[in-house]
Amino acid sequence: MTEQTGNKRLTTLFIDIGGVLLSNGWGHEARQRAAIRFKLDLPELEKRHLLTFATYELGKLTLTDYLGFLVFYEKKAFSMADFRAFMFAQSTPMPAMIALIRQLKQTYQLKIVVVSNEGRELNRHRTQTFALNGFVDCFISSSFVQLRKPDADIYRLALDIAQVSVNEVLYLDDQPLFIDVARKLGIQSICHLDYPTTAAELASLGFSVTHHERV
Repeated sequence: MTEQTGNKRLTTLFIDIGGVLLSNGWGHEARQRAAIRFKLDLPELEKRHLLTFATYELGKLTLTDYLGFLVFYEKKAFSMADFRAFMFAQSTPMPAMIALIRQLKQTYQLKIVVVSNEGRELNRHRTQTFALNGFVDCFISSSFVQLRKPDADIYRLALDIAQVSVNEVLYLDDQPLFIDVARKLGIQSICHLDYPTTAAELASLGFSVTHHERV
């Protein structure tokens, strides 16, 4: 049974991964580092990324396909395995946020539902490496459901799979556009900036939050 909160109807937390629980993993800064490490033409890398990454995140390209378009369209002095290992190594945890979500689940028996734009192989690596499946109840990943934020249908699908109504859900994401889409559906939302701000907003909703040391 859900513990009493400022909003007694909240039973479920929808949450993003990149920028909230973990680093973005393969964002612009990571691609900049890849361009330096592997001596790549960054503008060409970015152009090819923009043309192909959404399709990868929708599960319609494998990681091998994506990297073939991104980097290995011509012979390189390094292997795809080397590049893939570098790519995966860009993911790092946000320990305070992970501890916070674990605490909310344990204290209030909240159902934790990830709603994220992630390619299948990256999602698997991040989920397993950082043990996200140890506290997340289900993953509505773009590559699994072939829907991608900001498409409102991914939130509707998450509601159906979680078997909850909009007024039972609190949504946490670091992208204001995605927050706006969720709010238009009636989903109460917090735009994540950093740990202290999010902890304060959760406390204002009635969730007692133990402050975790920022790492």
